[in-house]
Amino acid sequence: MNATPVSSPVAEFSAAQAVAAGTDFAELKVGALGLFWNEFRPADGACRIWHWRDQQARCLTPDGFSVRSRVYEYGGGSFCLSGDGLVFVNESDQQVYNQALDGSPPHALTADATCRYGDVLWHDGQVLAVEEQHGQQVTHRLVRLGAGLREVLAEGADFYATPSLSDNGRRLAWVEWDRPAQPWTRTRLMCRERDSAGNWGAARCIARQDESLQQPRFDTEGRLYCLSDRQGFWQPWGEIDGHWQPLPAAAADHAAAPWQLGPSTWLALGPASYLASWFEDGFGQLGLRTACGEMQRYASAYTRFRSLALDADCIYAIAASPISPAAVIAIDLHSHEVRVLAGGAEVLPAGRISQPHPISYSGGDGVAHGFFYPAMNSAGPSPLVVFIHGGPTSACYPVLDPRIQYWTQRGFAVADLNYRGSSGYGRAYRQALHLHWGEYDVQDACAVVAHLAEQRLIDPRQAFIRGGSAGGYTTLCALAFHSVFRGGASLYGVSDPVALGQATHKFEGDYLDWLIGDPTKDAERYRQRTPLLHAGQIQVPVIFFQGELDAVVVPEQTRSMLEALQANGIQAEGHFYPGERHGFRQAANLAHALEEEWKFYCRLLGQATPSL
Repeated sequence: MNATPVSSPVAEFSAAQAVAAGTDFAELKVGALGLFWNEFRPADGACRIWHWRDQQARCLTPDGFSVRSRVYEYGGGSFCLSGDGLVFVNESDQQVYNQALDGSPPHALTADATCRYGDVLWHDGQVLAVEEQHGQQVTHRLVRLGAGLREVLAEGADFYATPSLSDNGRRLAWVEWDRPAQPWTRTRLMCRERDSAGNWGAARCIARQDESLQQPRFDTEGRLYCLSDRQGFWQPWGEIDGHWQPLPAAAADHAAAPWQLGPSTWLALGPASYLASWFEDGFGQLGLRTACGEMQRYASAYTRFRSLALDADCIYAIAASPISPAAVIAIDLHSHEVRVLAGGAEVLPAGRISQPHPISYSGGDGVAHGFFYPAMNSAGPSPLVVFIHGGPTSACYPVLDPRIQYWTQRGFAVADLNYRGSSGYGRAYRQALHLHWGEYDVQDACAVVAHLAEQRLIDPRQAFIRGGSAGGYTTLCALAFHSVFRGGASLYGVSDPVALGQATHKFEGDYLDWLIGDPTKDAERYRQRTPLLHAGQIQVPVIFFQGELDAVVVPEQTRSMLEALQANGIQAEGHFYPGERHGFRQAANLAHALEEEWKFYCRLLGQATPSL
């Protein structure tokens, strides 16, 4: 079979540079002391707090610390502002620290090695947090912490998220849920009120239908609001005239699935006024709905917005666009002028960036969505790499991803898929994988090749598939049960769902039951959808990448799949990284994995890989 030549790599855009361009930001906080954010730089894999004031940014996190929570393994809510400084969760010991802004070293507020903390919130000299205690079993609570103080505010539910206090400290709201539910299937919005003597009353449930609730907020008058998908999309609801009811909003998701703690994709300002981001056909929008019902839109050049914050003059957000990576931006409320405060550096000249084209196509029994990135400098139909995101209840976004540009610069087209089950397209679409994981997602991954080939955009004989975590599972299922792809890559991917269910952590302990079924009652369904048991059906080469410290997909799974393929005479290779967990963070490892995957595909296409 003749192979279409792959374009020579652009020498000045190496794997190392693609990784270095992956600086990311999280958790904007604004207050009287200025603007703060958490910044991750691949160069050392650490997360550090930066402070913007007087038109300049300075790093506050001293050497030896990294600000990252590992509650629920995925973390989030890792720092907050205190009265004269900040409070943060240190990655290495998962304890809470207080840090002044005068340059003095942080000091620990907690010292319990059995506990992790996340979703931290400061009020009146004390810290509210989600506590995760590891013992014979893992237990979660909402607690209040202070000097020599630990008070339990809520316990008994399996999971807690997003504690929120009214301005006067009299009302506390949070989201909780019990197994086997996930935070994107069914949760409860709870509230406690404190009397004039400071005593908390009993918790009461505000909303608990068959809905997912997230991001509770109070306005300045103490009214409670929350995002609910009761009407099919995550939209704002609130206490209006004594009743719990929806606010006027677009028929669109105003948030993504809450895999991490502490998201902020909307802020309640009053009974009918709020700041929010939402998705339209996968593209992010940002707007402020005024009390008179007008929607003022901002920063239209950007296509994804996260971690919204607001003061009297500006909207702050972490934003990205198809030609610029993640950046901290400030938007003037009156002039709508956008200023970039951090990040957003040019990765490639705009004319050399492959931009996303939204696609919708038939994926078997339904319509699937995604984004197509044409190969750069390619004559005729191109080789294709299909990107499968993790989750699977997650999403991809139409923003500049240096990894995608790495491929398109080398003559590969990329299809970045929001297969059925992804978030951002409403509850029904998000629930589509219920009992159908390994079916609908795989159908959508295979169908996109035919869809693009019909338009002569790609060469279907030169299609590859790659994915991490749950995306690795979809990848392996596609290779085992269909003859569409010439090869693939699994990055810390699931190859044995039953083994995963036995070894995985509490947060995802029931997720497989929802996605596939009960391992005992539905054993045959598991057998049919377990790539490891069907390794003999994989007839194309596969490359594996795995972290040795991974607690989600344990390394033994990847080794078993690799060994099974090699025993069957299939060209398969594995790369194992001693210091990595679930999702790689070290720049050298990220670059190595990206370059090795590219070299692997080039060998399969009979192409040379020039030294970079």
